[in-house]
Amino acid sequence: MSWQHEIRLIRLPCSVWDSIIAHCRRKLAGEFLPGESPVKRAFGILAGVREGDELHVRQALPVKKNARNVEPLKSFMDKLMEQHAVPSTTPMDQRGWVTDPLEFKQCMDICKREGLTMFGGYHIHVVPWPGDPLRDTPTGLDAVLVRGSKMYSFIISMVNPEQPVIRAFYEGELHAETPILIA
Repeated sequence: MSWQHEIRLIRLPCSVWDSIIAHCRRKLAGEFLPGESPVKRAFGILAGVREGDELHVRQALPVKKNARNVEPLKSFMDKLMEQHAVPSTTPMDQRGWVTDPLEFKQCMDICKREGLTMFGGYHIHVVPWPGDPLRDTPTGLDAVLVRGSKMYSFIISMVNPEQPVIRAFYEGELHAETPILIA
């Protein structure tokens, strides 16, 4: 289902927003759960229901395992990084996230069991860049990774962890932002 031209608003309950921010802050603090990839980046999936021209987020599903450095995904991601990533203080082999396929299937199973639809994935940006000091927009690489998925890329700016920002972009495209109401 393509939502690009049909959805005018994404509703995000405060309780779900709070759980996302707690996940982000925990990871930035270097507090990792058992079995969790020890990287100071947070990634997850947002799921919920569609009601008319709105998406209602019902659940955030944080993902724990980054399969970015496991073959054959490592070679794939290395190539994408070479082609699309911009310079950053974060080393290339620590950039990019690929959800472990088994964990992704578990998220799909949860959604199916609870009657939810996956809307997209969330991830944090923490390093300010010239031209994007809040880092609240998707990078070219973000857009490449979600292109053709019919999903949203939810960017959470944690440049200032005390004032996090979330924005949603259909397939990671800057021109395809959908407003989010946190209530």
